[in-house]
Amino acid sequence: MTKRKDSVRGGKLSGSSSFRRQSTASTNVVRPPIFPSTDVAFKALLSARICAAIWSQISDCDETYNYWEPLHYLLYNKGLQTWEYSPEFALRSYTYLLIHGVPAYLYKQIFEPNPMLIFYFVRLLLGLGCAVAEVYFYKGVCREFGVHIGRAWLVFQLFSAGMFISSAALLPSSFSMYLTMSALSAWWHQKYKLAIFFTAISVLLGWPFVGLISLPIVYDIVIRRRKIRTFVFWSIISGVTVLMPMILLDSSYYGSRVMAPINIVLYNVFSSKGPELYGTEPFSYYIFNGFLNYNIIWILSLLTPVALLTGYLIVPAKTKQPTLTLPYYVSLSPFYLWLAVMMIQPHKEERFLYPVYPLVSLCGAITIDVCQRIFFRIKSALVKFTTPTHYLNHTTFITVIVVILSVVLNLSRILALYRNYHAPMDIFMEFSTSRDILEDPNDKKIDVCIGKDWYRYPSSFFFPSTKYSIRFLKSDFRGILPAYYSHEENATQITHDYFNDLNQENPLMYFKYEYCDFLIDFDLKTKKANSPLEPNYSLRTDEWKKIREVPFLNPQASHPIYRAFYIPFKSYKHTKFGSFNLLQKITSTTEAVVKSVN
Repeated sequence: MTKRKDSVRGGKLSGSSSFRRQSTASTNVVRPPIFPSTDVAFKALLSARICAAIWSQISDCDETYNYWEPLHYLLYNKGLQTWEYSPEFALRSYTYLLIHGVPAYLYKQIFEPNPMLIFYFVRLLLGLGCAVAEVYFYKGVCREFGVHIGRAWLVFQLFSAGMFISSAALLPSSFSMYLTMSALSAWWHQKYKLAIFFTAISVLLGWPFVGLISLPIVYDIVIRRRKIRTFVFWSIISGVTVLMPMILLDSSYYGSRVMAPINIVLYNVFSSKGPELYGTEPFSYYIFNGFLNYNIIWILSLLTPVALLTGYLIVPAKTKQPTLTLPYYVSLSPFYLWLAVMMIQPHKEERFLYPVYPLVSLCGAITIDVCQRIFFRIKSALVKFTTPTHYLNHTTFITVIVVILSVVLNLSRILALYRNYHAPMDIFMEFSTSRDILEDPNDKKIDVCIGKDWYRYPSSFFFPSTKYSIRFLKSDFRGILPAYYSHEENATQITHDYFNDLNQENPLMYFKYEYCDFLIDFDLKTKKANSPLEPNYSLRTDEWKKIREVPFLNPQASHPIYRAFYIPFKSYKHTKFGSFNLLQKITSTTEAVVKSVN
């Protein structure tokens, strides 16, 4: 912890000489706030992100099938391909994968590790990248809004369940979150060229839709500051720098000239098909989801505009501007602009809010600060202070109460996520760690089948070698499933007729049950099957032997609050668990011969 040797005016840092003069004139000095140094902040953030990389589960099957599987293909020449990677549609960029694939390839070549270790190596790199972006954002917050807001933001980020989920995820939305933090911090530091460059990387290489978040930056540079030439010149330079190598790399993989960012925008915005094919959610979806991942900080962030208006009316401002360079309606507008647009979209996903997660913590911290000012204003009217005093000296308890409550709720949420939903990753780890699962000495291919729980598959990185293949059994799901890349050298350039952009299933994706060597099954501990296509395979003890089972939450039989938050000595009474099972086929000699022939 370091103590800033600057005076504080209205909670913001000003010149150091002013503080020194004040300290010699009176014994009743206004002490500057204590806040973590950049080094301390980075170490704390990195520790939190390492924890996320190791213990968070994959919460979205899009991460598995659209990113981990193609990355596995780039490294091992085997992996699942989704329709988005078909040259016919070319919605995804291989350049984004190569950013993570190059260090993973070097690690693979040097140490020849188990593929699962590469999975966690990439996750640790993602956590490191997130921590670097966060500490830069922290410096920007301290500079623009004050160190008291910066330190509150830091605590909220460290324990945020939302950051635990998103910080180490291999998703463009997480990648754009890193770049959004970097762009906003550069903007607050008045480094406009750097802000433009970070935005270009985020939009072109990450997720094109986050361009919406950059509109306030464009407004400030072009309209408020009249730096039109700077904006145009550096937008062109940044765009060319990012887009040219991206087009070359993606085109080489797809076999024709491709601009993946344009393709995904055309499909999602201007196509008659669009993302609604993959499910819709009510308007309130993000309200509840935001509370799960940010609890009371989420509520405070939604109330920030009201709090700022109330504070403006009640607390007299000593200066025209409480922030350093920008009015609040400009500096905080990226969050509300993004949230407003996302909430009116029919198709909603938790990951869509990832780019603005750090802004949730910031807006929550600002709301707390405004409440402190209002409280101090009321107290000052009731109690006349005889000596100069700072509002933080009388209102710190407000921050402490909110921080404690938020930390407890966040830890409760994180523990619930791990306790309730980590089983699939634990089960698939068995393939790399269990002595009961041995490689066939005859180099036989091994088929691991999964049915109704296809979306819980954590990726091929959890298999010890390319002898293993994940296979899909027919279930009640009627959407399109991925298929393995072709064994041809130009596999990424081959168009397959079994892919479509209408989310229509294709029977070619399904595997024959009798040929499965292993089977992953979620046993609800009931003899009644969900449907004829989703039987309880664990009960077929004449066909399968159980290698391992891990408790997995049965959401339908559990109380909503207790399944969302872990409450010691209470949750076990109000939550019900089934078991995620790894089953091994009891294979007869005849079956083995038939399979080897096929």
